[in-house]
This record gives sequence, structure tokens and C-alpha cells, in this order.
Amino acid sequence: MGVEEKLPTGVLLTTLEGLFGYMRSAAFWPATFGLACCAIEMMTYGAPRYDSGRWGQEVFRASPRQADLMIVAGRVSQKMAPVLRQIYDQMPNPKWVLAMGVCASTGGMFNNYAVVQGVDHVVPVDMYLPGCPPRPEMLIDAILKLHQKIQAEPLGPVRAELAAERKAQGEKLELLPSSVKYAKRDKHGEVKEEHVW
Repeated sequence: MGVEEKLPTGVLLTTLEGLFGYMRSAAFWPATFGLACCAIEMMTYGAPRYDSGRWGQEVFRASPRQADLMIVAGRVSQKMAPVLRQIYDQMPNPKWVLAMGVCASTGGMFNNYAVVQGVDHVVPVDMYLPGCPPRPEMLIDAILKLHQKIQAEPLGPVRAELAAERKAQGEKLELLPSSVKYAKRDKHGEVKEEHVW
């Protein structure tokens, strides 16, 4: 005699974490951030042949305030890094980042002063997708793996405990906001106060 026998048919038992994880992973709304040739493959992923709508990604959002997944597709220049960080800061929590292609992941063949050698220097990355450029099928696989990761994420006090453990191990969890990281500084390294009128 268990609870299952007392419940009427058609009732599903699950944990609250499992339910929230499913809802978050089933309704990804990616932000548009195509920077180079990988963006063509990302656009193909949204086209009818691959149909991103099957995974709850009907529309790529132009506003970061409506997106929860940033797909960084292509190389990130030093000039674009502050813009990328600002868009990431404007996205509501919880948010995830997918580095699409070898240029976004490591800088690729552009090993010079003008290109950021991996977007993880600017924003925390949840999933790396290799390839030059990666095919839409690879993007689908990476997004499905990200779905699995999100579904397994804990909530509440359990999440706080895991974050404390990771921080104790020396893992850097939070990055500086763009307003601090890219702020103008004086010769002593102090942040200059700027007044916007």
C-alpha cells in the first residue's frame, strides 16, 4: 500500500526541482548574437529544415530581457567584448551561455591582439561547441545536452550549498559586472566616478 495506489489515474509524481528543471529547459529563448560565419549555421538551425521550435526555441529574441540563452556564434573582438558583457548582464536569471565554434571557444585561428581568446574571459560559459563552423546538427546536440544539465540543476538551499562547495574549491563563480570591469580607471587603478545626466 503506497501513495501511488491512493492517487487517481493520470496523476504524475515528481519533485519540484524536476518540474522547474523541465520547464526551464523546455522553454529556451535564445538571444541573437551572431558575430561571424557560425551565425549562418545558427540561422540554419532556426530555419524549417532543422526547426528549433521542436525544442521550445520558436523565436530568437532581439531583446536580452526576454532571452535566457546566449549563443555566442563566432569570434569576439576586444571592441565587442564590453557589448557582449552588457547584453549578458541585461538577461534575466537564470541564464546560460553556449560558445558556438572554435573562435568563440578559444579564439580559433585568430591568435592576435584584436580577438578575445575564448568568450569565457568575458562571460561564464555553460557549453562549448567545437567546429569551424559547427553544423546545425551539432548545435542541436549541444542544446539537448544543455537541456539535460539544466534539468539536473538543484534549487534553493541545495543550490547554495553546491555553490559554496565550488567556491571553496577555488572555482570562480561570478564575474564582475561590465560597469565595473570596463569602467574608466585613474593611474592608481581606482574606478573613476562618472555622472550621466
